[in-house]
Amino acid sequence: MKIAVCIKQVPAGAKSVMDPEKGLLARIETDTRLNPYDAFAIEAALQIAEKTGGTLTAFTMGPPSAGQALREALAMGVQAGVLLTDRAFAGADVAATSHTLGCAIKKAGGFDLIVCGQQTTDGDTAQVPFALGACLGVCALGWVTEISEVSEKEIFLTQELSGGSQTVRAALPACIAVGKGFLTPRLPSLAGRLAAKKKPLTMWGLADMADQNPEHYGLHASPTRVRRIYAAKAEQKASPIREPSSAVAQRLRSAAKQAREEGRHDE
Repeated sequence: MKIAVCIKQVPAGAKSVMDPEKGLLARIETDTRLNPYDAFAIEAALQIAEKTGGTLTAFTMGPPSAGQALREALAMGVQAGVLLTDRAFAGADVAATSHTLGCAIKKAGGFDLIVCGQQTTDGDTAQVPFALGACLGVCALGWVTEISEVSEKEIFLTQELSGGSQTVRAALPACIAVGKGFLTPRLPSLAGRLAAKKKPLTMWGLADMADQNPEHYGLHASPTRVRRIYAAKAEQKASPIREPSSAVAQRLRSAAKQAREEGRHDE
């Protein structure tokens, strides 16, 4: 079984800032770490690889310094790391990031299972696993709290839902996103860290992709735009309006009638 785990290097603390002109995160290379959710994804992928005798490759996209996140994954036991780094990839939102990761996964020959952390601590959208599944044309399952069985053809897992949980059987290939809590990420040993420093990383840029159109990557391909960043100010709370229910009902009827009339006028 071929398994891929997608990880990300994120800002380590409050020192990271946004560029108010570009609406992009100003990444400080000396103040970064492996996204905490991705440590659980790595552990889940490692356990599956160990049970199935599969191979495990980590993918990340970012500046050359993002290779440190791959080194952390290698130290934990991941067998290979692929760094997607190119100025053409910069400024990518969820859609462009997923396209880039998807192109790399296809270039690597495809995988039976792709494992992601549920979200990141910088963007915090929790959307990349599902967008990646769409890019690859495979089933995407999120908020995974338990992986009970994996075979060459299917996976059995439990998802946390807003009203409870459900057990799912999904055919492979598939993309899953795991959350915190149900696994304890292993700590890399000293020997593992030393070996990780010596392992070569595969580095791919735009020229290595099958799709080499720069308009399909990075900021150019990102429909999301941050127009303004500002600190929210707490406004004074208004006093509650106390009225009889009949008066409230009349107010709602009047508002609905006005909305209908404005809608007809617009037509």
